[in-house]
Amino acid sequence: MYTTLPNGIRVFYREAGSASNPTVLLLHGFPASSFQYRNLMLILAEKYHVIAPDLPGFGFTEVPEKLNFKYTFANIATTIGSFLDVLKISKFAVYVFDYGAPTGFRLALERPQAITAVITQNGNAYEEGLSSFWDPLRQLWATSDPDQERSIRQAVSGAVLSLEATKSQYLHGEPDADKIDDPVTYHLDYALLSRSGNKEIQLDLFKDYGTNVALYPKFQEYLRTSQVPVLAVWGKNDIIFPPAGAEAFKRDAKKLKLVLLDGGHFLVESHTKEVGRLMLEFLDEHKI
Repeated sequence: MYTTLPNGIRVFYREAGSASNPTVLLLHGFPASSFQYRNLMLILAEKYHVIAPDLPGFGFTEVPEKLNFKYTFANIATTIGSFLDVLKISKFAVYVFDYGAPTGFRLALERPQAITAVITQNGNAYEEGLSSFWDPLRQLWATSDPDQERSIRQAVSGAVLSLEATKSQYLHGEPDADKIDDPVTYHLDYALLSRSGNKEIQLDLFKDYGTNVALYPKFQEYLRTSQVPVLAVWGKNDIIFPPAGAEAFKRDAKKLKLVLLDGGHFLVESHTKEVGRLMLEFLDEHKI
């Protein structure tokens, strides 16, 4: 379904469960959309009101051309904040994954009293959680030379914005990849990424990701000062955000439950039932 924000952005979102129950906000990552949560939502909906929006630049959310929207993580977080305001959601637990992590933590900095709990599934907030996968992007963040930036963007586009790279994000690190290989997932992602103009959007976000890393100390301070309960459930074979990123939450999150599972980046696809069970137990333990 869609809702239209005051600035004209039409946010596509999925919803499950009774609106009278506590809300859980699910924030997806690259290169996916709210579709990645289709199965998890069914598990959570028995006890919770579950909302999963498509971030701008992903899925079926529509951004009017006349808006001249700048694709940055600051603007994505602002958009999701506006989305929550339109739906009159003022309290929620947030599930963060991949790009959903900087989006969710930026929201937490702006409205700390709104967050009842954080579930981070391979959603990073620490330097230790950035693997060598990010080395070319670090070069992109650092350069101010137009020719060098153009060269890096071309290389990154070829390496990351392909069907094979998209498929690899789902299957790499899974002990039995054939059992969880659902071609719909990565073919849908790739089809949406391949829309006119979308690759440039993704490259702009790769460039802007460095602003998230600069905010890591503030994200960590939020965890320390808020003492928000945190469930870190991580695919331990993830080559993008390795488990060192999960372990690092021990430094700042005092109400932390850490679980490493034998899976990869898209743990929510391969271990849906386990993730759902852990979430329900965790939220119940903290009376959410």
